[in-house]
Amino acid sequence: MAEAHSAVAFSFAITHDGWDVNFDREVLYLVWESGIRSWKKRLARFRNSVHNGVYPGHLQSLYFLWTVLVAAHFGGVNIPFGLVQKALTVLPSTSPMWQVIACLLAALTMWLSVIFFMRYLLKLLLMYKGWMYESRGPGSRLSMKTVLWASVVKVLSGWNKPRLYSFQGSLPRLPLPAVRDTMRRYLLSVRPLLDDENYARVERLAQEFEQTIAVKLQRYLVLKSWWSSNYVSDWWEEYVYLRGRSPLMVNSNFYGTDTLLRPTGVQAARAATVIYFCLKFRRLIERQELEPIMLQGMVPLCSWQYERIFNTVRVPGVETDRLVHYSDATHVTVSHRGRFYKMLISARGRLLNPAEIQLQIQQILDDAVPAEEGEVRLAALTAGERTHWAHVRQTHFNRGHNRTSLHCIERAAFHVCLDDIEYGFDEADSSKLDQYGRILLHGNGADRWFDKSFNLCFSTNGSVGFNTEHTWADAPVMGHLWEYVIWSELEYGYDAAGNARGAVEAAPPAPARLRWELSAPLLAAIDQSYAVAQALLRDVDLRILMYTPYGKGFMKSCRVSPDAYIQMALQLAYYRDAGRFCLTYEASMTRLFREGRTETVRSCTLESSAWVRSMLDENATVEQRMNLFVKATRRHQLGYQDAMAGRGIDRHLFCLYVVSKYLELESPFLQEVFNEPWRLSTSQTPLGQTNLLDLKKYPKCVSAGGGFGPVADDGYGVSYIIVGEDTIFFHVSSKISCPITSSSNFAKQIERSLQDVRELFNEYNKLRNGVKKAK
Repeated sequence: MAEAHSAVAFSFAITHDGWDVNFDREVLYLVWESGIRSWKKRLARFRNSVHNGVYPGHLQSLYFLWTVLVAAHFGGVNIPFGLVQKALTVLPSTSPMWQVIACLLAALTMWLSVIFFMRYLLKLLLMYKGWMYESRGPGSRLSMKTVLWASVVKVLSGWNKPRLYSFQGSLPRLPLPAVRDTMRRYLLSVRPLLDDENYARVERLAQEFEQTIAVKLQRYLVLKSWWSSNYVSDWWEEYVYLRGRSPLMVNSNFYGTDTLLRPTGVQAARAATVIYFCLKFRRLIERQELEPIMLQGMVPLCSWQYERIFNTVRVPGVETDRLVHYSDATHVTVSHRGRFYKMLISARGRLLNPAEIQLQIQQILDDAVPAEEGEVRLAALTAGERTHWAHVRQTHFNRGHNRTSLHCIERAAFHVCLDDIEYGFDEADSSKLDQYGRILLHGNGADRWFDKSFNLCFSTNGSVGFNTEHTWADAPVMGHLWEYVIWSELEYGYDAAGNARGAVEAAPPAPARLRWELSAPLLAAIDQSYAVAQALLRDVDLRILMYTPYGKGFMKSCRVSPDAYIQMALQLAYYRDAGRFCLTYEASMTRLFREGRTETVRSCTLESSAWVRSMLDENATVEQRMNLFVKATRRHQLGYQDAMAGRGIDRHLFCLYVVSKYLELESPFLQEVFNEPWRLSTSQTPLGQTNLLDLKKYPKCVSAGGGFGPVADDGYGVSYIIVGEDTIFFHVSSKISCPITSSSNFAKQIERSLQDVRELFNEYNKLRNGVKKAK
């Protein structure tokens, strides 16, 4: 009862002496503060909406134009098209005041006409993708068409400072490829994987599909591409992510690691500072003060995914999950040794500073009250099967403490995990790096709230990492947040003892322990999810390789795209490991288009397979191998450019498949396409998306990247990041239960392949230099 009374702002009672009114000033102040905060956010959103709605124009230009028209009108100068006189005909008077208003209407008409012309001109210009295909190497020259295009885009996008969502209305829609083009590209992509007989069979299925039901399916996609902002993204989110019934842990969520340079060894201080700068990033998003990512400094990427970084949760459903985003959150939730806490992040109208947050974190670490029975494994519900979690949520979390505590976690800005074990980067011991990745990927199966948009995980030695739910966004968006946090933390620093900096004017709000009602049926349900999670994480074979013989510096000296270089090495490594080629997935972005997410680059091509065979052919000469390597990398780069330009294969085939299911039309060709597993799933972790990180000044202020679980039961998941000039990290995952895969062996094959490619270039350069000397 005491807790209930403390939550009441005021109360009154009628007595013999009259009215008896009691009120709590502190609670009333919190109510007032909440209202002020809400109205400030509404006002900021309105201002941002106006700014973005008229971008690339500016309201100041309207005021200037209005002033000019007023001066011209009263100076006897004729206004173009007689706009002022036409406005006066509909106004109630011709007095000077109404003439000024008529000038405003004329200025508004002229200004809006110019604004909409500029917006649509920018949209038309951004549809041009020819600049992507032009070489920018030494000695290369851009075409006059691209130079003129770039000049106009630079003027339109650069004269008024853009906000985060300023370009959303000017971004073009993702183009819908023709079925014929997709079929041609698909057949080329599978040719190196099939013998003549099987290829002829697939070719026949593709021709039948193209000439029959594909025509009908494409018509529906044409309508969707006209009607929706992006014909892929909503279906991709629903059918690839939300309708998946398997556990999020390992299968969907991905992780990211700390910097190589750990700035402090104090867990509470590191947690407080990282939390603080995450919240600062959230404020930049809310106020739209975060600059959008722009390629070449002028071509914007879609910022749609940023809105859901914070205050977001994936809510389980029986048949499909829901992604719920809350407009605001004034707290984060924290878990430590199986206990859950609500931690307020603001007080007295401001965000708490790192020193104040450290006091809150330390209170949680010092709390000696143990977790309740079953509370330690409670988070395993988010790690198990989705349908089971949905039933449990509906049955046991619909009332009382369970409902209140669950909503507190789901509405939090994000979730924080204070681990009671030590992990982190250790250059001298690779096994610790593997353990680090496993802890971030799945923990112990019950110490991460996998439904939240992201979890921050802190080691006892101050190392940090994150685990991210994949539905709401892709890795580059989380990478942008991480770059901001890493750099801001380094600039802000810690005191001499490694504690967080900042003045503590008053004691911050104490964290509140979340309470649960853990009945016997609920405990049984938790154990069921925990058993699923344990079986899943015990089957993960994760190996993190730190490759230091060379990096981006050598690859660029070869005048080859670093990404294409590594993809060729991966093809060679897989062929040596498995004795065959396989369908290879590399993620590419489509954020040059509105609400764009990803597209697949099929890295195994006719050109790459020819080069791999030459590397294993003892009779092949160095010149032959080098020529084939150059052709393979150029073909890969073209495929990557096509994917970014909306000319990919797999998203189009995916949408055709979805329409066929809606129409209940069976297609042997589409069944063939989606039955083939991606045995090699790869992704490059982005680095240096912003200009914040100064790697020359702080060479070790970079993350070791992140990784994900294997996509196929008999395949590998490979994530890599090119760190500086001489380091590459590879995160290799597979399943222990598969007898033909081994992450350690595959990592060794990657090392061997990278060494062989370098030797190929060195031998080729020796031969070329020898020929020059002979001449």
